[in-house]
Amino acid sequence: MDLRPELLPPVEPESRLRELRREIERIEELLEGGERARAETAITAFNEATGQAYGAYDFLGYAASRSAEEFALEAARPRHPRVPDITPDELAEIVRRSLANGPDQDHYLLLFETNVAYPGASDLIHNPPAHLADASAEQIVDAALAYRPVTL
Repeated sequence: MDLRPELLPPVEPESRLRELRREIERIEELLEGGERARAETAITAFNEATGQAYGAYDFLGYAASRSAEEFALEAARPRHPRVPDITPDELAEIVRRSLANGPDQDHYLLLFETNVAYPGASDLIHNPPAHLADASAEQIVDAALAYRPVTL
């Protein structure tokens, strides 16, 4: 299934990704060098430039799970890609693309999480409860869409 352009990962220019990667590495060096005040100033500027909300730990701990290039790509993309008229069929395709473990997997996971009310919705894909262990993308979407928050 083809997805609408607003559901696809935005294409970021290589020059922008290189710039962000350099800044990520510079902030990491500032933090590791004990220059906390300069690092905090740089993190604030980075967050303003990207629309993100990263903290010092994000710059110190990213290498445990991703490369600086992957971090830069995440930072360049929208933080909460909300699409108000998303359909169940589109959500199922997003789940399938997330399961494919391609280079845009993180985008599709974030897109899924942002567009369903189910808390921790990505767990339905990668750490499903027993009854969804071998579920299809459509069954995962049905479970996510069936969730209703409890009001107190």
